[in-house]
Amino acid sequence: MKITVLGSGGWGTALALLLLENGHDVTLWSYTEEESRVLRETHENPMLKGVPLPAELKLTTDMACVRGCGAVVLATPSFAVRTTAARLRELADPGTVLISVSKGIEKDTSLRLSQVIEQEVGERCPVVVLSGPSHAEEVGRHIPTAVVAAAADPACAEFVQDLFMNGRFRVYTTDDRVGTEICAALKNIIALCAGCCDGLGFGDNTKAMLMTRGLAEMARLGQALGGRKETFTGLAGVGDLIVTCCSMHSRNRRCGILIGQGVPVQEAVRQIGAVVEGYYAAANARSLAEKTGVEMPIAQAAYEVLYQGRDVHTVLTDLMGRAKRSELEESWS
Repeated sequence: MKITVLGSGGWGTALALLLLENGHDVTLWSYTEEESRVLRETHENPMLKGVPLPAELKLTTDMACVRGCGAVVLATPSFAVRTTAARLRELADPGTVLISVSKGIEKDTSLRLSQVIEQEVGERCPVVVLSGPSHAEEVGRHIPTAVVAAAADPACAEFVQDLFMNGRFRVYTTDDRVGTEICAALKNIIALCAGCCDGLGFGDNTKAMLMTRGLAEMARLGQALGGRKETFTGLAGVGDLIVTCCSMHSRNRRCGILIGQGVPVQEAVRQIGAVVEGYYAAANARSLAEKTGVEMPIAQAAYEVLYQGRDVHTVLTDLMGRAKRSELEESWS
């Protein structure tokens, strides 16, 4: 099948290589000519060092390459999803399956990214979400990975499952697109916080506490928006949370470590050298929490550190000093 991957970052490139390996005719689109030139001349993506780009992988900056494709993968940063989808409205053939692999919530609108794509493209193309514990660095090196394809129409989810699945990349299906996308966006906030704990020199106990209570917040918001609680205990939820909070591949965790060590927030984001989705997600999660009336103390604390300049130690002290309550009272209700 002819497939285009929009976005030549590490994740887009890793997925393009996977699809190529599965026998598809794959084009990798870059936003700038400079990005595409580096790929052409070095035969390597600097974000996936040591992973060669085969000659069969087509490289371009012309989005007209989506014409005639059976599927288009949107792998741009979350802030670029709307402008990318708007261009697809005129270029993509009706019925082309659009696969959203970006993780985040749109600033200002607080929309999930599949909703953003659908607003721009309309009903011409079905939208499927692909998410789960999947560092590009490991997928690019053929390390076994499992993810979830989420779509309201089971046939669309199964279509994406068939495109990507092979002996090293296992794909499950679900109809819970809401829960899958909320997991994808909010786990980045918790990973930033986990990194802060590492930077402060705290131990495994602290990180386990943070991840568990962070998962409870993710699930509360996800259920309030129409997601299912089971999604949060699956690959898109617990799976992606673990890998993002515990791995040095995680830009969000690395950024949090710098903040915990005392590096100013904006400088920490700059030092990472790539998009830190958790930074943007913190503001969007706070907005969604306010709209739904869901209590999210960890996400609120992250917002205060990232956007209001509050001291990390002070915020942690406030979290530890919250009023007594039952664990089950707020975990899944």
